[in-house]
Amino acid sequence: MKRIVVVGTQWGDEGKGKITDYLAQHADVVVRYQGGNNAGHTVVFDGQKHSLHLLPSGILNPKIDNVMANGMVINPKAFVEEIAKIETPFKLSISDRAHIVLPYHPELDKAYEKRKGDEKIGTTHKGIGPAYTDKSARIGIRVSTFIHPTRFYHELKTLVEQKNFELNAYDHALVDLDHIYQEYLPYAEQMRPYVKDTSVYLNQLIEENKKILFEGAQGVLLCLDHGTYPYVTSSSPTASSVPVNTGIAPWLIEGAVGVTKAYTTRVGSGPMPSEIEGELAHHIREVGREYGTTTGRPRRIGWLDTVILRHTKRVSGLSYLSVTLLDVLTGIPELKIAVSYELDGKTIDYIPAEIEDFMRAKPNYITMPGWDEDITGVKSFEELPVNAKKYLNKIAELIQVPIGMFSVGPDRDQTIMVNHFFE
Repeated sequence: MKRIVVVGTQWGDEGKGKITDYLAQHADVVVRYQGGNNAGHTVVFDGQKHSLHLLPSGILNPKIDNVMANGMVINPKAFVEEIAKIETPFKLSISDRAHIVLPYHPELDKAYEKRKGDEKIGTTHKGIGPAYTDKSARIGIRVSTFIHPTRFYHELKTLVEQKNFELNAYDHALVDLDHIYQEYLPYAEQMRPYVKDTSVYLNQLIEENKKILFEGAQGVLLCLDHGTYPYVTSSSPTASSVPVNTGIAPWLIEGAVGVTKAYTTRVGSGPMPSEIEGELAHHIREVGREYGTTTGRPRRIGWLDTVILRHTKRVSGLSYLSVTLLDVLTGIPELKIAVSYELDGKTIDYIPAEIEDFMRAKPNYITMPGWDEDITGVKSFEELPVNAKKYLNKIAELIQVPIGMFSVGPDRDQTIMVNHFFE
């Protein structure tokens, strides 16, 4: 496969950045196709930790073409701050059709969440939802307008008036037109050299038979259509959303690798049937460093849930699984895997559409024996302890998707290929 999508199979934070970074060593191009700086990818290379929020995971490799596609919403200030931290040469293109996140978007995000009270979604307050709302309402500012000073001011003036009217209704602080315009003009200048029609560019690269990795933000369970609505993001991280979010034909996508932790995590509110608490959850959280890359919030911990993984396979498509943080489970005597749910006296193998029903679903588990051996130095599947092999094989059996790769630590060289699907 030469054009593949890296998909988060859970609620995000599965280690997509690390896997994309690893696979990118064999790629010509890495494309970020949706989301904004509410996402966070952590890449560890040569012992150095790099936190990426907007930039594609191939940005640390000077040989790779990186693309920020039209499906993204881009905060110019965050972009400029992030690009300044990249110390190595890089290649980057930004879609002229991507939308811009402006200062009133985070303020509206906060106002909406405050008004919802106990029923708040638990957003990152980065303004991503309001930016996508403007896009759908056909009043958003795109990159092509943003880098044109006169057009930008004209559009901004109208929108600031409208957004201040709304902020005032929420009894929230207002934003200032001239302050935004003067602050953001230099950001536009810094973005301009990277801007192009990335649909045209990507199709040219495909005609040249380049190897392309597509990466999204969050995971499939946060998809606006197929996630645990309303506790979702404002776009679709599924592999099926790549064509519309990048401007290429659907049949040009050749496969998808689904990234899953060896257990389950979630940040924010919403259902999580396999959630565990107490000392074991604390242990996994600390060993796995389960704190949000963007927010620093502690992640909720749960056993691996294969109902969720099968849901992801169905609505997104998975060619291979990539299992991350397998080493975190070392030393736990028994490992549970959720294989179905009980709801109203019935056994179900799907995620209910109604969030209240999903909240009431109780997981049915199988139990697997754990292992005590240190696996952080293994270099092949064969070197794993017997019980670790059995655990991976059981996951593949339950999902009916082969294991393509797994990782046993944060560094790039702690990632092991089982099937070489991207060569």
